[in-house]
Amino acid sequence: MRELPRTEVLHSVYDTYYDDSNLSAPEFVMKRLEEIIATFAPYRTTGRLLDVGFGAGTLLEAARRGGWTAHGVEVSERAVEQARSRGFDVQRASLADAQYPDAHFDVVTAVEVLEHVTDPLALLAEIARVLRPGGLLWATTPHARGLSARLLGNAWTVVVPPDHIQLFSLRGIRTLLARAAFHPRRIDTHGINPHEILQHLRGRKAPAGFDRVTSSYELNAFFSERPSRRAIKSAANATLSALRLGDSLKIYATSRVRG
Repeated sequence: MRELPRTEVLHSVYDTYYDDSNLSAPEFVMKRLEEIIATFAPYRTTGRLLDVGFGAGTLLEAARRGGWTAHGVEVSERAVEQARSRGFDVQRASLADAQYPDAHFDVVTAVEVLEHVTDPLALLAEIARVLRPGGLLWATTPHARGLSARLLGNAWTVVVPPDHIQLFSLRGIRTLLARAAFHPRRIDTHGINPHEILQHLRGRKAPAGFDRVTSSYELNAFFSERPSRRAIKSAANATLSALRLGDSLKIYATSRVRG
């Protein structure tokens, strides 16, 4: 078995991960995040939210617009500098090293983070510690048994060690959440990237320079422009989730009451 990359190595990778090309997000992403933040309202007690691995800081901004006191941790120096310049209370650290108090947050978010860490159970356990009892974890991560994973296998552009070193099935993520003392409220499997799948079906690899994130943004932008397109996207995601074939796991889980 190959040894997973050490934490120091991962930090060195992500220290140069962000630049001017990926420290911003399209406006439709902000609008979608604002819609998601609105669903966190039932969990608001202290009003504190933590974003783990906040990257460009788009979710931090959406949370602030929604009236939350938004905090964040991130290992990329460039991303931390930008977030601080925008007035956010953030740390350049892993969550464990940030040393937040027990039960400090109503909500913790981790968008496309679990696939990057060597010990996702330890990360989830630390998230459970800093969440108040009954607080919400909202997370996303690629789905190892989604349509793209099944069709493309190791050719799927999500399979990119040492950037992504963990991929989870629906069953696997449920087991991991349970071991970290979370109760899964809902896990959807949403989204596919048809461009990449079509290239594979035509017997071709993804073209040189293919950017999965940019391609996904373009697709989502197209389906966000009109109500009719949004309805099509919603129906497609509902079908993918029912069949457990979406490329992304969308996780709503609550921390168990400590007894």
